Amino acid sequence: MRATMTDLFDFSSGNLKVSEAYQPLADRMRPEKLEDILGQEHILGQGKPLRMLMQAGLSGSIIFWGPPGCGKTTLARVMAKHSDAEFIQLSAVTSGVKDLKAAFEQAYELRRRLNRKTMLFVDEIHRFNKAQQDALLPHIESGAVVFVGATTENPSFEVISALLSRCQVLILKPVAVEALLNILLRAVDTDRKIGKEPKISIDESALERIAQMAAGDARIALNVLETCCDVARQQSPESPAFGAELVAETFQSKMLRYDKGGEEHYNLISALHKSMRGSDPDASLYWLYRMIEGGEDCRFILRRMIRFAAEDVGMADPFALTLAMSASQAYDYIGPPEAHLCLAQLAVYLAAAPKSNALYRAEKLVKQVIRSGQEPSVPFHLRNAPTGLMRELGYGHEYRYPHDFKGGFIDENYFPDGLENSRFYKPTEHGKEKLTAERLRALWPKRGSSRD
Repeated sequence: MRATMTDLFDFSSGNLKVSEAYQPLADRMRPEKLEDILGQEHILGQGKPLRMLMQAGLSGSIIFWGPPGCGKTTLARVMAKHSDAEFIQLSAVTSGVKDLKAAFEQAYELRRRLNRKTMLFVDEIHRFNKAQQDALLPHIESGAVVFVGATTENPSFEVISALLSRCQVLILKPVAVEALLNILLRAVDTDRKIGKEPKISIDESALERIAQMAAGDARIALNVLETCCDVARQQSPESPAFGAELVAETFQSKMLRYDKGGEEHYNLISALHKSMRGSDPDASLYWLYRMIEGGEDCRFILRRMIRFAAEDVGMADPFALTLAMSASQAYDYIGPPEAHLCLAQLAVYLAAAPKSNALYRAEKLVKQVIRSGQEPSVPFHLRNAPTGLMRELGYGHEYRYPHDFKGGFIDENYFPDGLENSRFYKPTEHGKEKLTAERLRALWPKRGSSRD
């Protein structure tokens, strides 16, 4: 029997009808009205363009970019309701071009038969490949569907430019603790399953703890609340109750949100790098342990810290690189979790150390000269002369051995023709590099001061 218009997508992701008895609390508490959506006031507050368009029943193609549990799917559903549009939800994880084709056919049929528009919501749009994203373009352009995508990844990197140009990108923020607390209180007050007899006595500190540990994810907060309620009823069926202690016991191993392959991976290592560069050991420890607790590979962190020792500390404290290599060796020797303290020591040392990027700047300058295309030959006095023939040809001729001179130094040209007295390394006056700068000024006065 041919599927009817209303049941064609009943079993696609997000459209499956689930009995309330089996619905998780997060799904039961999903807002259906614009005014019930909390935590995104920066785009939904009074007078904001999106709110005004929704209230007018208007909608355009949009990509919502935000962390898990911030309300992307909910907002799309409410948008469809306000614009009186058929809502079709697909997941880019489980759907392909075949599913998209069926969705477009339904959209065209709805438009032809009922003059009704369709909102196509694709969750995790960044999981679609280029061909699948390309398949959306003609139907968005023709107005067959109002497209709404949701992604946790930076759309600049994960969504093709042609699709981006046809959509407005709106950033959703992690839900604030205060908003999460209001969501939890609303669930306690209104959800029939949570409020069934005998009623659970919930300490306010427990709800505050859940809101704090949810890290801006309303779905996690509601799931935690529901699980704690179930545990409380199991522990004391006649007079269930729970406080912050049960929250901590039940979720003591809760992993921090951390995607080692996603944007947050690079955001966190950037935050660590910038905190160490800014000489803030406390912030450095915070970002370091955010990564460690999130399951980041400590060898990746160590590689970045070794590079930091050369790039941002450099000659201001040459021992920083030695300590970085020692910390790396110590990590391999001791292993986690004990070796995490070695990373902490290194992070504090690098943050507190004097800073210089003179080596980094010197590297850029010298590479620029070398890549300019000129390759002057090595001067004869600097060439190696292992054979008699080479010596006869002048290799090594008139080379002056510095150790034969006072102070182990002789003013000599070590550059090829045309580059005499070039200046790449310009030491700072920071830390131990100040001594290096003073010595080099004395040795090479023609090359100017360290600040030139």
